[in-house]
Amino acid sequence: MEHQGLCHKMRSHLGESVPTAHGTGAASVEYHLVLGSFDHPMNQYLGHEIELEWTGRIFCLSCGNKSPKSYSQGHCYRCMISKASCDMCMMKPETCHFHLGTCREPDWALDVCFQPHIVYLANSSAPKVGITRITQMPTRWLDQGATQALPIMQVNSRRLSGLVEVLLGQDIADKTDWRKLLKGEAEPIDLLSIRDELLGKHQADIDQLLQESANELVMLSDERIREFSYPVNEYPAKVTAHNFDKKPIIQGKLNGIKGQYLLLDTGVLNLRKFSGYELKVRV
Repeated sequence: MEHQGLCHKMRSHLGESVPTAHGTGAASVEYHLVLGSFDHPMNQYLGHEIELEWTGRIFCLSCGNKSPKSYSQGHCYRCMISKASCDMCMMKPETCHFHLGTCREPDWALDVCFQPHIVYLANSSAPKVGITRITQMPTRWLDQGATQALPIMQVNSRRLSGLVEVLLGQDIADKTDWRKLLKGEAEPIDLLSIRDELLGKHQADIDQLLQESANELVMLSDERIREFSYPVNEYPAKVTAHNFDKKPIIQGKLNGIKGQYLLLDTGVLNLRKFSGYELKVRV
């Protein structure tokens, strides 16, 4: 297999259920490499030698213009400072300023930020709280390399989901330790117990948000824990990250895929980080 095109984040979807070491079933994760219009399944290449070469060119995935650098995962500078999808409130939803009339793209926000969002607990490198649009389940969890996930609330806006995340984030992490993520499988944890403990501790604040948001917050008490199994033959003993800016040709045996990382025997490569880079791939 050989192809050339602009790098996008890998596309993932769930496959068949597979048994796990602790006796429950987990959905297997299937990955596709996306280079421009080229969309190719990658799980089949585990154990194969793979070479990725950066041509030296970068293009904005939004406007298509050539750019000297990639900003905000695949944008040129002009799009980075003008697109609502690149605003800081996408990283920190609680800082949404739509209600102040200063949103960069109000119509885009209505289509994205004012859609149902889920507040969830996940287990990637350790327990964490996160948010995502309801339409992005399970993609968001797979992008983070989560082995377990549990939706705990549904709200009607991104800002409200961010306020809940900040509230619960006082007692639980809201980020993934990517190095720990790539060193092995996270030990199974009881997300149901963690949920009950967090909600019990912050019940008064949650009730206050419920009143202020005109009952746009729904507790998801009947949700089950979802489990995922990633295509990994071998985890690295030491996590070393590849970087096209320092080394334009990256080679190695593909030992696994997790989150948005290719696990090569020569180091790990975060493909999402290099969105917009023109790459050649050879397997």
